[in-house]
Amino acid sequence: MIVRSAKPWHAKPSEITPQALYLDRRRFIRGTAIGGVALAAGLTAPRAFGAPDLGGAAKSRFSTAEELTSKKAITSYNNFYEFGTDKGDPARTSVDFKARPWTLAIGGEVEKPDTYDVDALIARYPIEERIYRLRCVEAWSMVIPWIGFELNKLIAAAGPTSRAKFVAFETLHDPERMPGQRPGLGGLAWPYREGLRIDEAMHPLTIMAVGLYGAAMPNQNGAPIRLVVPWKYGFKSIKSVVKITLVGQQPQATWNMSQPEEYGFYSNVNPELDHPRWSQKKERRIGEFFRRDTLKLNGYAEEVAQLYAGMSLSDTF
Repeated sequence: MIVRSAKPWHAKPSEITPQALYLDRRRFIRGTAIGGVALAAGLTAPRAFGAPDLGGAAKSRFSTAEELTSKKAITSYNNFYEFGTDKGDPARTSVDFKARPWTLAIGGEVEKPDTYDVDALIARYPIEERIYRLRCVEAWSMVIPWIGFELNKLIAAAGPTSRAKFVAFETLHDPERMPGQRPGLGGLAWPYREGLRIDEAMHPLTIMAVGLYGAAMPNQNGAPIRLVVPWKYGFKSIKSVVKITLVGQQPQATWNMSQPEEYGFYSNVNPELDHPRWSQKKERRIGEFFRRDTLKLNGYAEEVAQLYAGMSLSDTF
């Protein structure tokens, strides 16, 4: 039996996970029991299998000066249902996930569709350390030192046509490598999908992250490459991306398809609009005892509020 000591960031699973997924989690854990030994040994770092050294990433002017969340918390408290529905599942069950070799395809309404090796992208575009606030829709938050490059560079290289109005993203679909995708587990339709309006995707704050804390992206955090959109709730920042498609119509998004009354397409952080099952006015910063006020657009309103000028709260949040 594994005994886990309570940490300040721990909360009741029934409080932070949709009920149907919470009820499924025990069945998932029984089917993926191999991870217990890894947790006991503290194996939360990725097995990067040839990942490049990211320690020399330039510091970004877009970074917040807030205190960082510990690497231990960032890599042990995760939502990544492809590896389980409990917060500790991804660190346990992704230990043997091989994130290389890995390719990322970009296509759709572009003049130059292509498929890239992820390490070729890292070499092609200047990477930066971006210290961003991360706000989960479940009302907890972190401050994470991501390493990545601006998504707009990749989109611009593909040459979007005038018909490109939105950008669709897909996660890897491989139930053998991602056990949470096996039939009957998790309750979501795989692969995981997300989308942005093209002006959101082209904003300089929107990045493709390939690492954190100076090293390659840990498996449980979305190795080897994930989207990060800091003014939106965390579920919009899709992990382990394999496909980016520019489209003319609003694309499907997994949580919006699953529970549209609770998870909107835009899902911008908004303390004035509560989730149907909890308040969004306050948040629980991981590692802190007291709750703090939630910031409009997660503190990035000065940079991105103009994207939603003239739109109502119901449309944008």
